[in-house]
Amino acid sequence: MVLLLLILCILVSYLFFKIWKLKDSKKDKDCYILDYQCQKPSDDRMVSTHFSGEIIHRNKKLGLEEYKFLLKAIVSSGIGEQTYAPRLVFEGREERPTLQDGILEMEEFYVDTIGKLLERQQISPQEVDILVVNVSMLTSMPSLPSRIINHYKMREDIKVFNLTGMGCSASLISVDIVKNIFKSYPNKLALVATSESLSPNWYSGNNRSMILANCLFRSGGAAILLTNKRSLRKKAMFKLKCLERTHHGAKEESYNCCIQSEDKQGRVGFYLGKNLPKAATRALVDNLKVIAPKILPVTELLRFMVKLFIKKIKMRQNPSKGSTNLPPGTPIKAGINFKTGIEHFCIHTGGKAVIDGIQHSLDLTDYDIEPARMTLYRFGNTSASSLWYVLAYMEAKKRLKRGDRVFMISFGAGFKCNSCVWEVLRDLTTGESKGNVWNHCINDYPPKSISNPFTKMYGWLQDEDPDTFKIPETFKIPDEYM
Repeated sequence: MVLLLLILCILVSYLFFKIWKLKDSKKDKDCYILDYQCQKPSDDRMVSTHFSGEIIHRNKKLGLEEYKFLLKAIVSSGIGEQTYAPRLVFEGREERPTLQDGILEMEEFYVDTIGKLLERQQISPQEVDILVVNVSMLTSMPSLPSRIINHYKMREDIKVFNLTGMGCSASLISVDIVKNIFKSYPNKLALVATSESLSPNWYSGNNRSMILANCLFRSGGAAILLTNKRSLRKKAMFKLKCLERTHHGAKEESYNCCIQSEDKQGRVGFYLGKNLPKAATRALVDNLKVIAPKILPVTELLRFMVKLFIKKIKMRQNPSKGSTNLPPGTPIKAGINFKTGIEHFCIHTGGKAVIDGIQHSLDLTDYDIEPARMTLYRFGNTSASSLWYVLAYMEAKKRLKRGDRVFMISFGAGFKCNSCVWEVLRDLTTGESKGNVWNHCINDYPPKSISNPFTKMYGWLQDEDPDTFKIPETFKIPDEYM
């Protein structure tokens, strides 16, 4: 009897040991953000309204109708006067870019961000196990990751991933790669570098759908340190709860709405189609269907199901009430309250229309979308790195408290919608982050008005007659704006 009890105790102890070991091993597979750093280009690269007019004016392929189109696009873009552009634009060489221009732009980015990030965390480049770099529109030989490894003298056995052509949602794809590596390799430190090279991709033609990109995209980048090291968990800022990727590349309409191509004159540019809002809405809806059950409480999901069931019954009884006459691509409310499971919304700054559409679809307040709107105004659309500027705004405003959940949503060419949720691991309300890109100006945001002065400075174009209009040697600007 005693022997039987002893064997039973051993078996129970062994079972508990296995359960504990299994649970303990899962901790090594978690993905944490240790720290991140956004780039603030130098002030000599800042694009004022006056300088924007000069850039447009020196494109001799534009006529009055193109001027009016650009005026309307810039005024409604949501972008302010303190965004940054590549150096070659200030040198007047945007029509004659070189490969070296793109490489120098990237060097200025990663020397600034990665260097500051590693120094602040007192981490040697030799300690980095994984390097993931995403820059969609620049390829070089050697590759950008190789240039980073050479500059920082990283280890010979570092695992490297180089992503191109992934568009504005690439940084979450990079995080997904790191997350999956962490599942198999414990005790690792990963570095993600995310940016975009505008120097060789500035469009100098007159195709409206391609020149629009010049109004939205601006220079910027971010570096993120991620880890699954137990020794660093207490220092971490965020923990990844879930990440979902939606890809509509199989749908021709979605695939072609956002694509790099040539115009009729052979000039390469980034084409933004009129069906882009429709593709974005469709991708967002499909992505939310997958991630919503993972981040929302059961009570909210049940409430939504009951509401949807009642709506379907009413539609069967009276089909005319269920029909809508909304234009294609019009944002449709999700009908589910995401604020029951999320405290903060980190939205890609693809443009004012993108932010407005997500605000409407998720029924968010102006406070919820303020970080995205202010990031667009201050830094523009910095492509894949824009999410991290939005996150930095929340941190600088001291909004992030321990236990809060941050919902990141991004869109990209392909067409893609990627999203994830981060849990805040410690209060980020003390202003301790010395490297925050917003620290120098956060008290000025939000400003009383984010209206763009383009209308006052260049509104005279609207009164010009196409039959008599001649391109002036210099744009006429009222004296008070000189």
